[in-house]
Amino acid sequence: MTELIAVVTLTLLAVISPGPDFAMVSRNSLTGSRASGLYCALGISLGVLVHVGYTLIGVGLLIQRSLWLFTLLKFVGAAYLIYLGAQMYRHASAAPPAAAAPAHNIGEWRALKTGFLTNVLNPKATIFIVSLFMQVVSPQSALWVQIGYGLFISLAHMLWFGIVALFFSAPGVSARFLRLRRGIDRLFGGLLITFGALLALSNLSR
Repeated sequence: MTELIAVVTLTLLAVISPGPDFAMVSRNSLTGSRASGLYCALGISLGVLVHVGYTLIGVGLLIQRSLWLFTLLKFVGAAYLIYLGAQMYRHASAAPPAAAAPAHNIGEWRALKTGFLTNVLNPKATIFIVSLFMQVVSPQSALWVQIGYGLFISLAHMLWFGIVALFFSAPGVSARFLRLRRGIDRLFGGLLITFGALLALSNLSR
């Protein structure tokens, strides 16, 4: 029971903390559509399952103990976040001004892929899940229990970011924010570039 409470508490705290996942879901929901936001949330939850999967089969331990592998992962993740941010900045410059800008549905598959890659390539997600299973979950816990923890973590991401998508895609909310569409793209683009730069710089400073 203590282990379960620790997993639930740490997962909820990690899920609601701001990061690239939140930036992508809220941006897609605001400037795209409700479907774009929800499929992005689904992609994030599937990305979590990837982290859980390689942790359970032992690759997570390898990543934790292999400095060069973790460094490579951090740089790839940082490059992807900076790329996404730059794309948003470019889109903001080309977009029609203010209310003249219509909602742009990026498509279900593209939204799913963006959410998935944003989470899979996020080293913070790797650190959280690997550390959770290595430090909190007992090695003596049955495999089905550990799989249950993984499914819960994935479901928690889906539910939270689904709520985020529903909120930011609500007609009253999205209508107000769409008047500032260029600023929104620049804001979230800047956040992603900042996240990526901080990841890269944190590794170079070591």
